[in-house]
Amino acid sequence: MIDQSSSVTFIYIVEIAGITLNVVATWSKSISSHSLSVSIENPKDDRNHHTVKIDLSGWSFWGKKGLKTLEADGTRIDVYWDFRQAKFSNVPEPSSGFYVALVSQDVVVLTIGDLVNEAMKRTRKRPSAREAALVCKKEHVYGKRVFYTRTAFDGTGRREHEVVIETSLSGPEEPEMWITVDGVAAMRVMNLNWRFRGNEVVTVKEGVAVEIYWDIHDWLFGSCGSSCGLFVFKQKLVSEGRSLSFNGGVDENEGGEDSLSEYCYVLYAVRVD
Repeated sequence: MIDQSSSVTFIYIVEIAGITLNVVATWSKSISSHSLSVSIENPKDDRNHHTVKIDLSGWSFWGKKGLKTLEADGTRIDVYWDFRQAKFSNVPEPSSGFYVALVSQDVVVLTIGDLVNEAMKRTRKRPSAREAALVCKKEHVYGKRVFYTRTAFDGTGRREHEVVIETSLSGPEEPEMWITVDGVAAMRVMNLNWRFRGNEVVTVKEGVAVEIYWDIHDWLFGSCGSSCGLFVFKQKLVSEGRSLSFNGGVDENEGGEDSLSEYCYVLYAVRVD
């Protein structure tokens, strides 16, 4: 029914030599291979990009463990990885059995994957005093009228949600769109010719409030061929003055306002005719 995404990108904020940098990890998947591209970017200098690409398509067992070095803002960064036990499914990134570690100035500034202890043993370095923060996940999903993905809304990855976007864009009726989360209808948008951009706050399981932004202009008014709809999911954080009720609403108490989490999930829904 739905083609799975061919790439997914995670953006982390790290501190290296007192400078705040972005680490962009892009996992890619084709029919026969997987790969990972790790880029170090200075958000204040668009020209300052440094990239390491790890090809996981080789059949060599030992080729799945390695080390590469790059330089960012005059600082050496060592990238360690081990995918010998990695388990892959139908998504670009492995589900378990791997690590990627970035080391600079005798400090592990970032670890990706579940084998954190193995990464620390191999690098023999201490963890950074300032923990790296995952701030964004970007994913491409392909389909005709239905788009499916699984993702966390809080950036920790501990609680994933099943998200399905379904559309009806042609026919005698006005174009509509439905979004379900964990099998429960979360949002219905009618009259898409007028509401092709917008945002709504929905409540998902366990009382989590999520703001959903959408821009599907290209689906409706784009040229022939594939077109892309943009969706952004940001969890709303509830302060002490307000709490989510059991029925999914918000109990009003004195003081406090909701605020959006720093983390966001960005979905590019590519419509293929």
